[in-house]
Amino acid sequence: MTRKSSYLNPFALWTDLAMQTTGMMLASAEVISHRTTRMANASLPPSARDAAEFTLMGQEKVEAATESMQAAAMSMMAFSPFAAMKMFNEMAAIQTSLFHLATSSSLPAAISRHQTLGRSMRKAANSALSLSDQTANAALDTLRPIHSRATANAKRLGKR
Repeated sequence: MTRKSSYLNPFALWTDLAMQTTGMMLASAEVISHRTTRMANASLPPSARDAAEFTLMGQEKVEAATESMQAAAMSMMAFSPFAAMKMFNEMAAIQTSLFHLATSSSLPAAISRHQTLGRSMRKAANSALSLSDQTANAALDTLRPIHSRATANAKRLGKR
């Protein structure tokens, strides 16, 4: 699930990632505490209810890890293979614009070349922002399966 671009707030996606990570960590701590206590108190052999919970615990970890790896792979495939070339070309355009501005022989030429430099810098900034957004979205997509399992388990196990 790709989120909106963070053009107006470049920190929004990264803040969302930090909040999601924090929520997952808190839920995981709660689940680990509950399950560790449950394992320590389980009889030998475990009751049917305990055995079901312990089996579910392992199954969920495998499923969440698999879904997380799939999300990471899909996000990596979504990155444009030409992104590095685009960034290089935009940096070269900025350098060329700077050189042309520095070698202006008249005020009108300098003004025109300054505008060209401004356009080149805007393009490069937008590309950098897009790359940042893609990276944050990839991290969020990769975290989602683990986060959803951890928070669901914290809710379910907290009721007992």
